[in-house]
Amino acid sequence: MTVSRANIDREHSMNQTPALAASRDAEILIVGGGLSGTLLAAQLLRLPGRRRILVIEPRSELGRGEAYSAVELGHTLNGNAARMSVDPDNPDDLSQWLAEHIAGGGWPESAQQPVPVSELFPPRGLFGVYVQQRLAEARVAGAQYLSSVQHVRGEAVDLQIDPAGARLTLADGRQLHGAVAVLATGMFPAARTPQTESSGLNAAALDPWDVPAMAQLDPQARVLIIGAGLTMVDAVVSLEQAGHRGPIEVFSRHGLLPHVRRQPPVWSDFLAQDPSIRTPRQLMGELRRQCRQAQARGIDWQAPLDTVRAHIGRLWSQATEVQRRQFVRHVRPWWESHHHRSPPLSAELLARLHGEGRLRIHAACYQGLEPAADGQLAIVLRYRGTSERTRMLGDALINSSGIEYDWRRVARPLPRQLLARGLVRPGPLALGISADPMGAVHNAEGAVAERLFALGPPLRGLWWESTAVTDVALQAKALAARLAALPL
Repeated sequence: MTVSRANIDREHSMNQTPALAASRDAEILIVGGGLSGTLLAAQLLRLPGRRRILVIEPRSELGRGEAYSAVELGHTLNGNAARMSVDPDNPDDLSQWLAEHIAGGGWPESAQQPVPVSELFPPRGLFGVYVQQRLAEARVAGAQYLSSVQHVRGEAVDLQIDPAGARLTLADGRQLHGAVAVLATGMFPAARTPQTESSGLNAAALDPWDVPAMAQLDPQARVLIIGAGLTMVDAVVSLEQAGHRGPIEVFSRHGLLPHVRRQPPVWSDFLAQDPSIRTPRQLMGELRRQCRQAQARGIDWQAPLDTVRAHIGRLWSQATEVQRRQFVRHVRPWWESHHHRSPPLSAELLARLHGEGRLRIHAACYQGLEPAADGQLAIVLRYRGTSERTRMLGDALINSSGIEYDWRRVARPLPRQLLARGLVRPGPLALGISADPMGAVHNAEGAVAERLFALGPPLRGLWWESTAVTDVALQAKALAARLAALPL
């Protein structure tokens, strides 16, 4: 089902009286002020036309969200500056900003990485400053059109849509009215997200990014970590910065660590040259062949892999439901460890700790918690290839199991209300929520919403890769153009 422009215009003419428009707080309500919401606001401000934009975000600052609120220098981007521009029209935007920032005396620690600016891996907190500065510049650009963006600090807990627009309710009872609403809710880290079916893991676990809390541990404490992805890498960095010197035991189903991100030479875009590759199975077969070919020529295997990103959305959307399930079940762990790679300094730390015998990786599935004495805690595991359950004792526990994409499992008010009201439905394979290719959300019956949109991580099921900076930046530009064309 597609949105008819004639239907929108007819609804607009029937419902948009001057009194109604005046009663609105804004034309556009953006729910979430992390990277997704901030980039959308910036794109809207730069487009001609007068519009009021409200960004609803509980944090004190826009542009940071979960990912870029980190304050420790050791928590860096997992991509170098050349890969992390927020400007879809200028891939060197972050590199240029970073060069100016360093020249002005910012980030003196960058001197410890003797590489070109484009190859630096900035701290995530510094990246948040970059995003905020680009928003500030967009505010200036929007002023010429009398457009504005305002940060409303609060948590959105409910949303209602009717022919007149969107009504958002905040936790403190305030209500905001807009012509349309956009779900820019970002990621729900498993370590910080209440689950509908709680195992008690988060209640017993330390936050992976809470260095002060880790500093309260005995330096020789035995730390157990559930999950072996990039959140685990952050957790190990946090422990190191907190002065921890004891053993670290990491458990994940397949025991796979993220590979280190390197800077391989340019490789030909083999997917663009061969349109017959249309399914995940075909992709994996050809990708293996390309990587073997690169290695035979003495070229880093990451070179062919890095050409794939631009085609992931197309290949995922072309795949059947069965093919997608096969990919998620059989390929996903290896895809994640090879594609979502670790920044070099973090990878060096893991390699050193592993070499010292302090860091051990186990292929085991977490089964639950059990009582333990003497201030310790106990987890129950099933090692890969076995059916027996094993009990493991530790002094501290960290949940590094990644991102929760299934909104049905997220025990937060807004996702629950949106699902209960039928305003959204789960995306493919229960990844995020369902929407059309331009971000208009599907309701429970599959109809395309005319006043509710989404971008970024909620669209994981639509695009598979929908969390990286470049993915979000492209979506923000496209959605801003769509919203600007609506008769709000």
